Amino acid sequence: MFTGLVEEIGVVRRVEAAPMGARLTIAVKEIIAGTRVGDSIAVNGACLTVVELMPAAIVAEVMAETLRVTNLGSLKPGDKVNLERALRLGDRLGGHLVSGHVDGVGEIKSKRRAGIAWEMEVAVPAGLERYIAPKGSLALDGTSLTVIDIKGNKVAVGLIPHTAAHTILGVKGPGDKVNVEVDLLARYLERLLARTPKEGGGEGLTWEFLAANGFI
Repeated sequence: MFTGLVEEIGVVRRVEAAPMGARLTIAVKEIIAGTRVGDSIAVNGACLTVVELMPAAIVAEVMAETLRVTNLGSLKPGDKVNLERALRLGDRLGGHLVSGHVDGVGEIKSKRRAGIAWEMEVAVPAGLERYIAPKGSLALDGTSLTVIDIKGNKVAVGLIPHTAAHTILGVKGPGDKVNVEVDLLARYLERLLARTPKEGGGEGLTWEFLAANGFI
């Protein structure tokens, strides 16, 4: 699990084709401290396993499915990526719970100044909009953001100056692709509401049941 609080911007040093996947070598500075082989690292929000450590770089393997459903498949040497080490028990949860399982790739449609911040509109893949709500949480390239508004599949989010300066979202603009992960609580809630007696859910959960029992 992750928090969506990016710790460092890494630079892709090498992309090597591997059987049914690839190996990424990423130059790092901060996160090398305390990282071990086998640890989980979120790269642009996709959970990868560290398979090798170098003095100032990590190596991670990426399977074909991950390359297909994320923007990692388009990475090339010199590209910058958001990096976050896995959450440890006892750490502060400053963002929101992020699993590192990317739901799809969105496209930035617009980006404009909004006072001290930036407001960005992103088109998310069809079907994901039902998991997104105004003031809810959304992870873009592994960055925990608050949803300002949503119209159809267009989601508006805000980047405060710190986020713009310390993540790759600060340098991305219209036409760029971003990994999208919706709030996992929304997915679990949908599953609970869809339970049927045949699936062992009794009468199933309804919005009326949740409201009557103080859940919503």
